[in-house]
Amino acid sequence: MAELQSLEELGGAVETAAPEAPVHVQKLDAQGRAYATGKRKDAIARVWIKPGTGKISVNGKDFTEYFARPVLQMILRQPIMLTDRDGQYDVVATVTGGGLSGQAGAVRHGLSKALTHYEPELRGVLKKNGFLTRDSRVVERKKFGKRKARRSFQFSKR
Repeated sequence: MAELQSLEELGGAVETAAPEAPVHVQKLDAQGRAYATGKRKDAIARVWIKPGTGKISVNGKDFTEYFARPVLQMILRQPIMLTDRDGQYDVVATVTGGGLSGQAGAVRHGLSKALTHYEPELRGVLKKNGFLTRDSRVVERKKFGKRKARRSFQFSKR
């Protein structure tokens, strides 16, 4: 038996196929909207986007009214500003659970996912900036024998 010097001598029996990247397609509902669910802490946001004038409503209110703090408004608008889509989409979101900070993060997560469903080519930009990753940090549960999750009761010698 002769020894093989290279893979070509093997006769092409082994073909190395390059793995193809997954093709992301536009996902729209019957009304032409893109839908996504965003989560953060205990908050869950359902987000719909459609072409429009840039109106953002959260639970039936304008987002500036619902999220009064400018920091929360900035968090919510980050995906839109990053992708230069300000004033191009109307956003409707319903949020339940958690506090205002978690809700703003949930809407941001849902909005980012909805943007990728509407325009799949935006996925790279949003993923690179971490907007498509679900922040999995949640509150640690309280343990027995402790005042909180890790905080002990106050020590008293007597």
